[in-house]
Amino acid sequence: MMASSWIWLCLLLAGWTCNNSMAAKITNFTIGAVLNDDRHDTLFREAITELNSDVTLLPVNATLHSASMRLDPNPIRTALKMCNYLIAQQVYAVIVSHPAKGDLSPATISYTGGFYHIPIVGISSREAAFSDKNIHVSFLRTVAPFFHQADVWAALLRHFHFWQVMVIHSADVDGYTLLNRLQTQFQSNDDDGEQREIKFELTKEFVPELEDFSKELQEISEGQSRVYLVYANAADATVIFRDAAKLNLTGAGHIWLVTEQALDVPGVPIGALGLQQMHASNEAAHIRDSLYLLSSALREMEGSERDITAPPQDCNSSGAVWETGRLYFEYIKKQVLNDGLTGKIAFDDNGDRLFSEYDIVNVNRPHVKTKVGQFFYSKYQNVLKLNVNDSEIVWPGGLRQKPEGFIIPTFLKVMTIVEQPFVYARRINDPSVEACNDGEVACPWFNNTAESSTDRFYCCRGYCIDLLKELAKKNNFTYSLALSPDGQFGSLSPKNGTGKKEWNGLIGELVEDRADMIVAPLTINPERAQVIEFSKPFKYQGITILEKKQPKSSTLVSFLQPFRDTLWILVMVSVHVVALVLYLLDRFSPFGRFRLANAENTEEDALNLSSAIWFAWGVLLNSGIGEGTPRSFSARVLGMVWAGFAMIIVASYTANLAAFLVLDRPKTSLSGINDPRLRNPMENFTYATVRGSAVDMYFRRQVELSNMYRTMEGNNYPTAEEAIEAVKEGKLKAFIWDSSRLEFEAAQDCDLVTAGELFGRSGYGIGLRKGSPWTDVITLSVLDFHERGFMEDLDERWIKLGSGQQCEHDEKTPATLGLKNMAGVFILVAAGIVCGVGLIFIEIMYKRHQIRRQRRMELARHVTDKWRTMVEKRKNLRAALENQRSRLKSNGKVNDSMAAQPTRRTVGNKMAGSNIRTANNTEDNLATLMPGNMMEMQSAQYHPPGGATGLFSANRRSKLTRGTSVDMIDPSQQQPAVVCGRPGLYVDFSV
Repeated sequence: MMASSWIWLCLLLAGWTCNNSMAAKITNFTIGAVLNDDRHDTLFREAITELNSDVTLLPVNATLHSASMRLDPNPIRTALKMCNYLIAQQVYAVIVSHPAKGDLSPATISYTGGFYHIPIVGISSREAAFSDKNIHVSFLRTVAPFFHQADVWAALLRHFHFWQVMVIHSADVDGYTLLNRLQTQFQSNDDDGEQREIKFELTKEFVPELEDFSKELQEISEGQSRVYLVYANAADATVIFRDAAKLNLTGAGHIWLVTEQALDVPGVPIGALGLQQMHASNEAAHIRDSLYLLSSALREMEGSERDITAPPQDCNSSGAVWETGRLYFEYIKKQVLNDGLTGKIAFDDNGDRLFSEYDIVNVNRPHVKTKVGQFFYSKYQNVLKLNVNDSEIVWPGGLRQKPEGFIIPTFLKVMTIVEQPFVYARRINDPSVEACNDGEVACPWFNNTAESSTDRFYCCRGYCIDLLKELAKKNNFTYSLALSPDGQFGSLSPKNGTGKKEWNGLIGELVEDRADMIVAPLTINPERAQVIEFSKPFKYQGITILEKKQPKSSTLVSFLQPFRDTLWILVMVSVHVVALVLYLLDRFSPFGRFRLANAENTEEDALNLSSAIWFAWGVLLNSGIGEGTPRSFSARVLGMVWAGFAMIIVASYTANLAAFLVLDRPKTSLSGINDPRLRNPMENFTYATVRGSAVDMYFRRQVELSNMYRTMEGNNYPTAEEAIEAVKEGKLKAFIWDSSRLEFEAAQDCDLVTAGELFGRSGYGIGLRKGSPWTDVITLSVLDFHERGFMEDLDERWIKLGSGQQCEHDEKTPATLGLKNMAGVFILVAAGIVCGVGLIFIEIMYKRHQIRRQRRMELARHVTDKWRTMVEKRKNLRAALENQRSRLKSNGKVNDSMAAQPTRRTVGNKMAGSNIRTANNTEDNLATLMPGNMMEMQSAQYHPPGGATGLFSANRRSKLTRGTSVDMIDPSQQQPAVVCGRPGLYVDFSV
């Protein structure tokens, strides 16, 4: 078993190696051909012989062989002949020709070759059906199909500026394919980069083998366009031209562009323009170019190291797929022949030839065609270019001048929108009863969205209405006017229920052909210019910002505005610092007091701290200083410097006060579009524009304004009127809109003001359909209006009339100071008065307290003086007694006489003893009264020796404290003593 397995494996490997070696050794390649006659067969064989002689054009050691046959009228026999004569010889590719006359078609060859994936190269077949790769799998061609003429037609239309056309085509594959290619070409840019779409005004199709086309041509004649594109075969074109001549559609003013098939038929209109593909009938050249392409593809395929297998040998092996045929077909499509006999050859994905060149021919006389241009390949630019000699063209009617290509309608459907002062609208209930006034135009509003009719009737007037009247008068057209159905100017917005974006508003009416013209303050911008036409601007403007005028700020401290808080603080500190320094300089200066003989008076006149503060404030406030001035020279120098400082401060304050309170204050809070509050807004600062407007598109388009666009996207208003009202009410801080409207609103309402400079400059233009014949006419009219001053008259009548005068007085009259501005100063004075009154009460209370204290001090001082006197007297008496005793001791008689007679007294002794005792008791009692202990007395009686009586009498309970003075009087006088200011308390001493 093991040995048999190894044997089978070796056999498989040997077979695989053998097959690869056989594939790699293929050197003979057969190319088949299905041609019209023997002459082309001979050319085919000669071309193969030439290729075999040039080793650089073929694979290494490769040789080309030929095999040929003829087309049979019977498709089945054609297929059998291909199997027997071509496939049997293992052809790698087949070149097939299309008979010039007859119904023979290479379709059978294409079907058979496609079944076995054998590449088929057509050199004369131009039908659109061969471009369908689902049917003709392996078909290529070196001639361009008929529907590629759409490329040349589009170039011609742009060259002659025909932007609206009528298309007549056959209702078959070729006709529909050409129409689709036309639509693609009409939407693309031209060679100069002009992005303007050519529009189909009307498309009419017909079934081949046409018999009558009058009805369709009658409908075509009712349109505006006079440019007709005809795609038809010779038989059908004859019928079309016949009926067109009957309806006078082949005369002056009409333009006919026809295909190659219709160019040679009888009855082709004089002046028609047609196309002829260059080298289309030169089969010999196409045979040679085809062989060069096939040999080049063989060489590249072999160099790719891919397995090359032999083609099928018969038509019986239906199960096998020739992969090399598929690969070969792809290599052929990639080939590019720059210098072929028929020009540059390349293929698109469908195998159709690219870079086909055409002659532009003009039928200037019956059956006479003249070449007037060429659609050719430019090697330097690598594109196809159109070159037409306009002066050689003879147009229908024998004209040498190019017709306009359209007839201008005299009735236009005009749309507008309410936008003051350009359009005012006044509603009327019944137009049959109530008519519009002079200067007004009926402008109904039609609801296109509501199921039930909710139409409303208005009368319009304004700037744009007068402009429309003048345009109609100048250009002799009539019109009907209507308001925008959705009240918007127009923007791209998603359609309900779908993600597709469509134009709404006024722009949508033009795009959908529901209107012919827009006369409104319609801003010209790139987005709108892609889908509609604009006239030259009838008014130039920009974008600005509207806000509510900021009131002049006059607070209670307006008088403090000239200086900053820090400067005020420094001034206040400086006043007291200077006062303190003045006081110290005058205090310690040896020459500050100017002491005289009377030092006490000089001390009173010296500069104290209070006087120094008074002096500093007086100098600063420019008040007279009569006294309390510095005495020393150093202090006076500082005082002079302080006076200079005060003069500068006061002068600066006065000047700045005039600037802050008298001059006009800024009326706006925003500086413009670059204001930080717009770029980085706070939560309480909102701004917006009109949703879907040109201003909205401008912010969406500008990358540097993307943050602002996102900020106001959710705040945008549906109309300008609502946004302006929101600004007036304070709900919206800033409204960004067209300068013309905002300047008008600011002139009408003095509470509104525009902020900053204009940005996003543009203009208002009249909108028209793409390709409208009225575009140039309206543009010339607008330019004429500018030149003769009509637009300035409209500005004066509608924009400047009644505006700009209401707020003029406020703008030129300087503001004057009132109580609102200076109320803070009066409040400051009132506060000073209140403060002064409060201080005087404090001073009075303090003075009363000081007086009471002084009285107590005086009483204590008086008592102290009395006490001192009594003490002195006591000392003197004691001294006298001591002297007397000493004398008595020295005289012994004194003691004996005193002991024998104790009751005998002399009057002098009585008085002396009484005085001594009185003094002693008085001293003791006063010593008792002087301490702080309280003592109550009720008729206290004192009996001194010798019969003298001392009585303290109190009429009421009294309190004596430390420092209380007692007046002792003679008892005989019985005058009450005053103790602590209270009468009735006295000391009575009776001797």
